[in-house]
Amino acid sequence: MTSKSDYIYRKATVSDVPVIHKIINALAAKDEMLPRSLNQLYDSLRDFWVCEVNGAVRGCSALHVLWGDLGEIRSVAIEPEYQKKGIGRELVNRNIAEAKQLGLPRIFLLTYKPEFFQKFGFSVMDKHSLPQKVWTECVNCPKFPDCGETAMILNFN
Repeated sequence: MTSKSDYIYRKATVSDVPVIHKIINALAAKDEMLPRSLNQLYDSLRDFWVCEVNGAVRGCSALHVLWGDLGEIRSVAIEPEYQKKGIGRELVNRNIAEAKQLGLPRIFLLTYKPEFFQKFGFSVMDKHSLPQKVWTECVNCPKFPDCGETAMILNFN
């Protein structure tokens, strides 16, 4: 039996990328999130947090800084058998704390599960009000322009 004290939260390392890739893309195959390439993950490695359980990475999330006033939470992915155990909640809390520590006044995300993020104070926003810089990644997505994700924002003011 695993207890929460067996969960280790830490910044991701290069050796975590193949596992992060596997977790994200397994959920993407079920249309629960958008896929990520290995290249994207290595490029954004410093953005990632992971949760290790008994020595194995079981979940991840990322905070990406887009500009001086805006960050994005990305790739919140937990292996199905570890979902609903508080891992996603803790990873998002770490992303929020990191955003505040960096001095970002607001963070946004795109999600298929808005009800989860509302618990943190995120509110739904019009996707089209996001800065153009956000769309540069969207246009390369295989589901563009109709991914069906909900845009949400959290202001720290």
